[in-house]
Amino acid sequence: MKINETIVSEAIIKTYTERFLAFLNTDVVVVGGGPAGIMASYCLAKKGIKVTLIERKLSIGGGMWGGGIGYNVIVVQKEAKILLDELEIQNQQFRDGYYVADSIESVCKLVAHAKDAGAEIFNLVSVEDVVVKNKDVTGLVIIRSPIEMSGLHVDPICTSCNFVIDATGHAAEVTRIIEKKVANLRTITGKIVGEKSMHASEGEKFVVARTGEVFPNVYVAGMAVGAVFGGPRMGPIFGGMLLSGKKAATLITERMGK
Repeated sequence: MKINETIVSEAIIKTYTERFLAFLNTDVVVVGGGPAGIMASYCLAKKGIKVTLIERKLSIGGGMWGGGIGYNVIVVQKEAKILLDELEIQNQQFRDGYYVADSIESVCKLVAHAKDAGAEIFNLVSVEDVVVKNKDVTGLVIIRSPIEMSGLHVDPICTSCNFVIDATGHAAEVTRIIEKKVANLRTITGKIVGEKSMHASEGEKFVVARTGEVFPNVYVAGMAVGAVFGGPRMGPIFGGMLLSGKKAATLITERMGK
């Protein structure tokens, strides 16, 4: 067959546009495509909830791709092994309570399960602002990441949703916008407290325990939890990220009566 370049271009533009239009109005927008964000998207979609994940970078997976110092192996504690098994990620016990898995396989299977469950994922999309009505966040103001990085003065567009999950890691990008432009947060200071130095055991427990609503209809998950609420960083262990994502999804699912 002869390839028509214009038809190829049309296929990309039309298909993407149809997908994007379908998810301009959605139940939940997850911001940040690291392990917590993808896990939350998978768990929400599995319950039949319309969920869109947006990631500012080209690749999905956050820091999980690199394991620790670029060695593509992840470690999870025993509490999170059940999630690896559910996602069909091969894993082995390293020592009692510590399980290792290939980080590349982990990201690929996590993304595949989220997509198969019905989650929509858009990369190269950044959050510039939030939409606020009656003191509630009702949507996000989004821009293409290459436009954002170029410094061009191009207007963004908006998406509406019932809930937002900030899974943007140390930066806590969505929560930081709310802190700066909207109102006080549900933290001990009303502001982002800031992440503490490393204490892996306490950090892993903290990030799961404090996963929750930081502003009406806005939840934090993953490393953003430590940054927002003032927990210790946990280093290259990923069980807490997966468990936090699942918890955020569970809290929203319960709110929606699913």
